[in-house]
Amino acid sequence: MSETQETGTFIAVGRRKTSSARVRLTRGTGQFTVNKRPLETYCYTETLAKTALRPLDTLGVTADFDVVVLVNGGGPNSQAGAISHGLARALEKFNPENRALLKKSGLLTRDGRMKERKKSGRPGARKRFQFSKR
Repeated sequence: MSETQETGTFIAVGRRKTSSARVRLTRGTGQFTVNKRPLETYCYTETLAKTALRPLDTLGVTADFDVVVLVNGGGPNSQAGAISHGLARALEKFNPENRALLKKSGLLTRDGRMKERKKSGRPGARKRFQFSKR
C-alpha cells in the first residue's frame, strides 16, 4: 500500500487533447474544487459540470468524496474531459471493484483524438491552396 492510500488520499492524472488534470480524491462531504475555485464557477455551463462529474454520478457517490483538481492546458471542454478521466482513475484506485462499471461507461479510456498538425506547403492540416487550371 502506498503512502497516499494509507492517509486515504487517492491521486490520479487525466488527460484530453492538450489538457492535463491532477485529481486528489479523499473521503469527505462532497466539496469539489478546480484550481482553487468551486466547480460551479470553474465549469461555467451545466454541460461542462456534468462532464466533469460523470464518474461520480455513474457510481452514485457524488456526496461521499472531496475532490481537489489542478488542471491546465486546452480549452473548457478539453479540461472537463481531463477532469472526468482523472476522477475515474482515482475512483478505480479507491476501489478496484469500480473498474467494471467505469470501463463499461467508457470513462477509463483515454480519448486519443488530437488536433492534426499543419503540413508544409498547405494552408492547414488538410486544406489545399486553390487549384487553377489556367
